[in-house]
Amino acid sequence: MSKLVKVGTVQMTCTKEPKENLAKAIERIREAAKKGAQIVCLQELFTSLYFCDVEDYENFKLAESIPGPSTESLAAVAKELGVVIIASLFEKRTEGLYHNTTAVIDADGKYLGKYRKMHIPDDPAYYEKFYFTPGDLGYKVFKTKFATIGVLICWDQWYRKHRALPH
Repeated sequence: MSKLVKVGTVQMTCTKEPKENLAKAIERIREAAKKGAQIVCLQELFTSLYFCDVEDYENFKLAESIPGPSTESLAAVAKELGVVIIASLFEKRTEGLYHNTTAVIDADGKYLGKYRKMHIPDDPAYYEKFYFTPGDLGYKVFKTKFATIGVLICWDQWYRKHRALPH
């Protein structure tokens, strides 16, 4: 017997204003939920424009704690709509230690945990090593209301060995 789960993805244009981007993402989560999505996955670093195309210390001001303000806002929406939310954010772990991190929020609004991107590219227009420290949490599995899921961020997909998740 298979269980079908409807997943919605949000791909949107962003501005320089994190609050505007968060509001827009919440609007898109609502749209996905209205269409029946049970799990909604937001794009990588959705609260800002992609800033890793330049090395600029000002961009570190975009980072936030996880859990923190964005995850709190998203948790309220997840609980209200009864959907799981997967959200990639620029995490400030402590001064001088930053990660590209995905937070997983269950359908009851509970923060389940995070996954930190482990493989950080450094190519022209992708100066991610300037901003991000490789993740140290390993590959994570989250048991949500609708499915048991694993989370990867962008370049990590090329390094992850494929294996079935536990049931």
